[in-house]
Amino acid sequence: MTSETKTVVVIGAGIVGVSTAIWLQRDGHDVVLVDKAGPGEGTSFGNGGVLASCSIVPVTVPGLLAKAPRMLLDRNQPLFLKWSYLPRLAPWLIRYLGHANAAAVKRRAAALAQIIGDSLADHQALSAGTGAEKWVVPADYLFLYDNRAHFEGDAFGWSVRKEHGFEWDILEGKAFTDYDPAYGPTLDCAVRLKDHGRIADPGRYVKDLAAHVQKSGGKIVIGEAGDIVHADGRVTGVRVSGETIGCDAAVVATGVWSGPLARKLGIEVPLESERGYHLEFWEPSVMPRSPVMIASGKFVATPMEGRLRLAGIVEFGGLDAAPSRAPFALLKRNVAAAIPGLTWKETTEWMGHRPSIADSIPVIGETPDVKGAYFGFGHDHVGLTGGPKTGRLLSQLVSGLNPNIDLAPYAPTRFR
Repeated sequence: MTSETKTVVVIGAGIVGVSTAIWLQRDGHDVVLVDKAGPGEGTSFGNGGVLASCSIVPVTVPGLLAKAPRMLLDRNQPLFLKWSYLPRLAPWLIRYLGHANAAAVKRRAAALAQIIGDSLADHQALSAGTGAEKWVVPADYLFLYDNRAHFEGDAFGWSVRKEHGFEWDILEGKAFTDYDPAYGPTLDCAVRLKDHGRIADPGRYVKDLAAHVQKSGGKIVIGEAGDIVHADGRVTGVRVSGETIGCDAAVVATGVWSGPLARKLGIEVPLESERGYHLEFWEPSVMPRSPVMIASGKFVATPMEGRLRLAGIVEFGGLDAAPSRAPFALLKRNVAAAIPGLTWKETTEWMGHRPSIADSIPVIGETPDVKGAYFGFGHDHVGLTGGPKTGRLLSQLVSGLNPNIDLAPYAPTRFR
């Protein structure tokens, strides 16, 4: 508990914002949670549902620059581009691809390991006593490869994980089939990481956490935050749908939509949408034992409440364009190859926006120009995984406490 109670407006009711709100309440503050659509309706609704602590290696690995053009022209590769968006994307893309080297990967891995490296425990601590505990499920996390040679082709990424203390075992042939007979013969090498987890229904999980915020005295406001009001270099309120909510501090946690508010506070973040897709198969004939990343297609298959969710794909096309059909078709082809004979009763589709910063490291911290204005966004593929730890760090900052990690890698000022 902090000795000074503050009124804090948290903008964004996805996993980062809701986590921040819960930790702020536990630290003794009054919270107003603002979201334009309501809790758990955005990216947090549609993620892959894996608490992927080992996912410290970014998309921008060495060699990506050489592979990307071929991938864009191959209908069986999980990279898509709406070509009309390329002129607007180009400045960000050049910076993004500039990080596709070993040194940048290791910097990113070191930063993310502090945020996501103990995600299961972070979610268990966050959800304890909230009514949302039931959605947090301890589980192994498997990476599935065609064979041992395919796995060895990813040696760089696995060496980075090993540097940060991750351990795994390899299941091949009968050992893999005995572990989980769901998969076909094209997948014969599984890398199993223990002490991970999954969320059995991400959307309902975030909604239940938000309901706990409300039960604990917090307010939930449905509306769009257009500006953060400040005077004499200090936050005094947040403008929401034309009205001002007075506060002592404000947290911007609106994912890919955070850019305009950050800009008004003097920080130009190189932020872009990595459009992600999911398919859900309801009442599937086969349910995998654990969440898996199928390496050849770069997608995850996660057991959830009543359905199997397939999530993945990277598409660059901005915030406004309609979903493409090709990513859904690719997910269907890939799962048919991985789990032959899979049938289901009903299919649901979703497309959403991952907030991707050019260096693949989230922004977490206070803006230097306005006291009481904090940022927590830009987690690309690991927002669900890193939401609780990010929220805890933000609450500590608001409370005037010193987090036990170095926040320099996440500083908003790194873009100046």
